[in-house]
Amino acid sequence: MGYRVFTDSCSDLPQSYGKERHFDIIPMIYRIDDTDYLDDGSMSSHEYYEKIRGGSWSTTAQITSARFEEIFAPVLEGGEDILYIAFSSALSGTYHSGMVAKEELEAKFPGRKVLVADSKCASMGEGLLVEYVLNNRDAGMSLKENFDWVEKNKGRFCHWFTVDDLNHLKRGGRISAATALVGTMLSIKPVMHTDNEGRLTLVGKARGRKASLKALLDAIERLAIEPEKQTMFICHADCEEEAKQVAAEIQRRFGTTDIRIHYIGPVIGSHTGPNTMGLFFVGTER
Repeated sequence: MGYRVFTDSCSDLPQSYGKERHFDIIPMIYRIDDTDYLDDGSMSSHEYYEKIRGGSWSTTAQITSARFEEIFAPVLEGGEDILYIAFSSALSGTYHSGMVAKEELEAKFPGRKVLVADSKCASMGEGLLVEYVLNNRDAGMSLKENFDWVEKNKGRFCHWFTVDDLNHLKRGGRISAATALVGTMLSIKPVMHTDNEGRLTLVGKARGRKASLKALLDAIERLAIEPEKQTMFICHADCEEEAKQVAAEIQRRFGTTDIRIHYIGPVIGSHTGPNTMGLFFVGTER
């Protein structure tokens, strides 16, 4: 038998894409207005960001090892192995929950394999990595070969983004209070990326939104490998028209034709806030 590819909803890939490409997206949980929701599109992203703009606050919870076991066991029982591409271990305990489930399940199902890859990625950086994994699978790459490919290449998946308000990242523990304070005091639009360890890092300051978006595009020029031949992802936190403008500029500057735009879902959005914009591509390094 073959193997099943899984990821989590921190990849910001829509559930419809999972059905289209025959893989599984495990929804994480977020809480807003004292109600728990699965991050599966049951609340639209636009509705979610309208609530945040209206003063609501949301929190998130990682996937537990028991939940992984519940989801993975029927697949293993059916004779398939599993490759799970996990949200960065530097940002969540979900990867470690997956590893606990792996040990339990491989003991329970001798001969079956559960390979858990720490993507060191977030949002559609994780999603873009999954896209390559699916292409590898469809081209006939084995479970072990695909896992090894992820380990070898994940450091080349570039994440460049800008946020409107650093306090969302601070409250979620994703950046330090000092980083948030400096950014807020200077009244700048921060330019950030996800580093080789999968941490969110402030790497630049831009005066105004237009300059911050240009900084993202300039990162493509510095780092991207043959950008005209790549699939690139853009994610946005309810600023779709700007995302379309950025896509048009990428096509103009670099000749890239396969550019896909998706919402940042509520789990990632809980930590970034409205109007965040991110670009994801393959580069010489992060």
